[in-house]
Amino acid sequence: MGVFAFRAVDVAGVPARGEMEATSKSQVSDQLRQRGLIVLDVSEQHEAFKLESIFQRFKNVKLRNLSIFSRQYATLIASGMPMLRSLYTLEDQTEDEMLKKAIVGVRQDVEAGSSVAGAMERQPGVFDPLYRSMVAAGEGAGRLEEALDRVAHQLEKLDALRRQVKSAMTYPAVVIVLALLVMTLVVGLIVPVFVGIFEELEADYPGSGAELPWMTQVTVAMSDAVTGGWYIILPALILGGYGFSRWKSTERGRHQWDRFKLKIPRIGDIVQKVALARWSRTFAGAVSSGVPILQAITISGQTAGNAVVQEAMEDVYASVKRGGSISGPMGEHAVFPAMVTHMTSVGEESGQLETMLEKIADFYEAEVDAKVKALTAILEPVMICVVGGIVGFIVISMYLPMFELYDKIR
Repeated sequence: MGVFAFRAVDVAGVPARGEMEATSKSQVSDQLRQRGLIVLDVSEQHEAFKLESIFQRFKNVKLRNLSIFSRQYATLIASGMPMLRSLYTLEDQTEDEMLKKAIVGVRQDVEAGSSVAGAMERQPGVFDPLYRSMVAAGEGAGRLEEALDRVAHQLEKLDALRRQVKSAMTYPAVVIVLALLVMTLVVGLIVPVFVGIFEELEADYPGSGAELPWMTQVTVAMSDAVTGGWYIILPALILGGYGFSRWKSTERGRHQWDRFKLKIPRIGDIVQKVALARWSRTFAGAVSSGVPILQAITISGQTAGNAVVQEAMEDVYASVKRGGSISGPMGEHAVFPAMVTHMTSVGEESGQLETMLEKIADFYEAEVDAKVKALTAILEPVMICVVGGIVGFIVISMYLPMFELYDKIR
């Protein structure tokens, strides 16, 4: 994506100029023509190198900020405030720079005659397909404020689920990182000091020592690897992480990794329930907002966060497209428990699909909460035992040769 400056006029000859993010000049020209403008000039903006621009690529708008924006936007529209004035108000109140920039872009496009959904379409880095589809459906039905309320509710639920899992995993992650850091420092800085002591004792009392105990040999070997081969280990870890990231970003790698996560004991159960909660919440929000069912199926699969669910939704899409049911193909995939398939089937037959999907989402969000708490309760003592065992191993391995030498000398 690049930034392009344009100059154009409308049919009445009124000039218009501004900037637009697009992949090419032709895309800018096409979008301007769709607004009924006559293009005079389009030129790419070349910005100076900025460190900030590099980090901006890895930055995303927080779900919480986006939900607040959606709720405020719905409230302003429902109160009767004009569209452009609502956007100007939100632009002034928003603190998130990335979101503010997107609101400016939406306001400029709406001001030029675009629909709200069409303007959000030109800000894909902020407004995802689900958001844009729900807004487009609400705008088409003349109920934009209701659609924005549903979007806000959807984002709040997804944000709560994400924060719930993230907060539960933060403590174990911090403990593991700190433990690895401390053990690296001990092995790299303190163990060599003990090795020097062993050598001095052997020099002072020749023949008094024997071969080092196996525990000490293991610790010394680790120390030698860290101190003498760090320039090999560090690049290897970086390259390994980069290779894993590249592999996971491929279609095949993503499918294999997501399938592997589902098979991990205890962890896999949580991964499955998180994916099902996101899938059902997204599907329910799309259906209740009036998004076409085929589009809702595609979006719910893409936003579930798991390639296995997405693959299952491709089969559901094919089934519905040829006149079949939603629940039928779901029953053929193990990622969907029987309860989910049955409730979806009941929702289809009764015409209350979104209600059933909401109930599925509520159930699995509660399940995720319970499972994460149980896993955290198990992980804490396990990590303490593992870290304590490693530290104890290192300490014993360092003092054991000194005790043996002392006994021999005495």
